[in-house]
Amino acid sequence: MKGLMKKIDLFCYRHPRFGIRNLMLYVVIANVIIWIFSMMDTSGLLVSALAFSPAMIMKGQVWRLVTFALIPNDFSWLALIMFYFYYFIGNTLEAQWGPGKFTIYFFTGILLTVIYGFIIYFATGENVTVYAEYIYLSMFFSFATIFPDTVVLFMFIIPMKMKWLAYIDAAFFLYGVFTMQFPMNLLPVVAVLNYLIFCGDWLFALFRPSRVSTKAKTINYKRAARKINREQNSAPYTRKCAVCGRTDAEYPDLEFRYCSQCVGYHCFCQDHINNHVHFTE
Repeated sequence: MKGLMKKIDLFCYRHPRFGIRNLMLYVVIANVIIWIFSMMDTSGLLVSALAFSPAMIMKGQVWRLVTFALIPNDFSWLALIMFYFYYFIGNTLEAQWGPGKFTIYFFTGILLTVIYGFIIYFATGENVTVYAEYIYLSMFFSFATIFPDTVVLFMFIIPMKMKWLAYIDAAFFLYGVFTMQFPMNLLPVVAVLNYLIFCGDWLFALFRPSRVSTKAKTINYKRAARKINREQNSAPYTRKCAVCGRTDAEYPDLEFRYCSQCVGYHCFCQDHINNHVHFTE
């Protein structure tokens, strides 16, 4: 996954105009508009016309591939609280990653859900309806991974760290897996795949063979620095980002730094010095 993220980061750097700025703002506005009109439309025709339906999509109603993700999960007044959290989390992730990467992240979640919906349709013949509820909830995991100690007011009353809200979110996911009927019970798992692609390095690191040893290693940073400098003397560059692969030879105006929290001596560019999974070996 780390190699894929390097390619995504490099693509976004080379195409700075790619992506939808303030994407989550537009998504929330669409949710609010549908929420308002749905309250007036007691027949449910609006939601029915926008919902995911493989049979209707195959007949040409392709807008359903995207509009299903704009349907609110709740049509009560509590939905306003969810809209606020959607915007807060999505806007923060966009500020951290950039519009390009966040756009890829959001639409990757939609794409995975659509693919799974069609798999169910072709495998069972049932015209299933899937919603984007778990796509939005999976953003909590990404936010909690990057900002675990950020304190928010749960229900605007109870102060809680994001990592504890993520545990509650995980319990909700597991509840859906064990209570919904197959194959719809795998929809939360599909949504989590998006999180694992973008933020799951910590999980994959648990299964690396080098993690078996629990003996702590002491790193001599001066010795490691001299070793790195000797290796780089023969390279066409002096500094290379361990995330996106950019070098000071290719981007002379880019600032590079070394992370003191990583095990070893690893260099990062200015875009990733505060946005990377720390090396543990």
